[in-house]
Formats: sequence, C-alpha cells, structure tokens
Amino acid sequence: MIDISQSGSWMLGDRSVHRLGYGAMQLAGPGVFGPPKDRAAAITLLREAIASGVNHIDTSDFYGPHVTNQIIREALGGPYPDNLTIVTKVGAIRGTEGEWLPAMKPAELVKGVHDNLRNLGVDVIDVVNLRIMGDIHAPKEGSIEKEFTALAELQQQGLIRHLGLSNATLAQVHEAQRIAPVVCVQNQYNLVQRADDALVDALNALKIAYVPFFPLGGFSPLQSDRLAAVAKHLDETPMQVALAWLLHRSPNLLLIPGTSSLAHLRQNLSAATIELPHEVLDDLEAIGKQTA
Repeated sequence: MIDISQSGSWMLGDRSVHRLGYGAMQLAGPGVFGPPKDRAAAITLLREAIASGVNHIDTSDFYGPHVTNQIIREALGGPYPDNLTIVTKVGAIRGTEGEWLPAMKPAELVKGVHDNLRNLGVDVIDVVNLRIMGDIHAPKEGSIEKEFTALAELQQQGLIRHLGLSNATLAQVHEAQRIAPVVCVQNQYNLVQRADDALVDALNALKIAYVPFFPLGGFSPLQSDRLAAVAKHLDETPMQVALAWLLHRSPNLLLIPGTSSLAHLRQNLSAATIELPHEVLDDLEAIGKQTA
C-alpha cells in the first residue's frame, strides 16, 4: 500500500490533510454530467483512496449534478471517517444539456450549500469554496463581498466549518478575508500554466492553501516530449513527475488529481514518494518557462 503521508500535510483551518488528496469530478458521467458507466467501480475507487490514506476529497453538488456527492455518501458515509475532510464548491449549476451556468446570487449560494449538505448526508460541510465564474477557468477582478458574505452567514449558523475561494485573484482573497477567514484558494495551475506563481507564494506567506485544478493539464506536444524524457530518466510516468513537481513547488500546494481508474489512482498517489534531484528540477522549470 502506498504511504501518501510522505507528501506532507497542511492545516485547512482546524483540519489536517495530507497534501495529496483526490478530486471526485470524474466520478460523474461524460462531461461531468449524469451517472457514471459503472457506479460500483466508482465506489470501489473511493474506498481504495481512503484505505491508501487520502483524507481530503474535493467535490461539488454540480458534478452530475448531485451524482458525485451521492456516490461519496454511499461509499464513505454512515459515518464518514473522522479524519476525512470534504471540500465542496458553490456558484454554478448545470443546465438540462449539461451547460455550466452561473449561480452566484446569495439565494442560489444558500441553495447550493443545502444541496451539498443533503446529498453528502452531513450536518456541516468541512470547507465550502465560492466558485467565482470570472472567465470560466481564469480569474477576473471584481467584488465578491455580497456573495462571500452569504456564505459567511451560513458559517455563523454552523452549516460550514471553513470557507475558501475558487478562480480568485489576490485582491478577492483580501476582500474575503475582511469578511471571514479564507483557508484555501483553488485555481488553475500546473507545471506549464504558471500565471499564479506569485499568488502561490503570497498565499503561502498567509498560511492559506493553494489547490490547483487541472494539475495535469495544459502540455503542448513539445512540452510533453520533454516531460516524458525527464520521467523516463526517473523511471516514472510523466503525470507522476508533474504531480511530484507540484508537491515540491510550495508546501501550501494541496493536490486533488481526479480519475475514475484504479490504476491511475495508484499512479497518482505514488507521486508522494518521488524524489526530484536538483538537475531534474532544473529541467522541469525549463519546461514551465518554455512558450508553447
């Protein structure tokens, strides 16, 4: 069994999590819409993740919608492990054809939290991220005071333990911090997509976790070739090396690679044990700085 404790740990508020976790988005059907082809396989995968030491699962009730949270509840609830931290997000809904639609009005955010509570089968959610729509996968400046205040009020009611942001700028983090503590920020970031380098470091100084979504995406063919060469030298897969680089990048990075495959889950988790020599780190940094 893989020992993912080697990835280190971080505090999400009062919740200690291993830095290598699991993102549940791919447990839904194609396009993150509808049920999976094999629900039993999804349940087996979640249980193996927990058995391997994963204690941080990222999800949302708009995955499916509802499907992913219901699978998590069936696989792990009744009761959930005491050390498991479930992080969800609100701020969007799905259309009848699977479209991703903004749902940022305070009443919509409140409904989203209650949907998560019901489908996860919990009385309180460990962490809720406000998913700012912005430019879909890129942050965009603008006040989030009204929206974040709505979530802070639910926190005061005891329905949420901790709050975070997704697709956010540093200015929005500071604005939110004036309303309630922010424990994590979830933005797009990986070996190649490095626009948030300064934000990663700023959040580390503030003791706020940075959780990259699409941690394995964004490689051009040339960059993939160079990454593959580094991985071959280490006798690892390119994706394992990309995850290992993220773990090395900063202690506040928490990884949530997602998969519906047991084999890929095991490969992803084994990134916790990979050591990257200095010369390899130099090569990986060069890939990140290379223009496509």
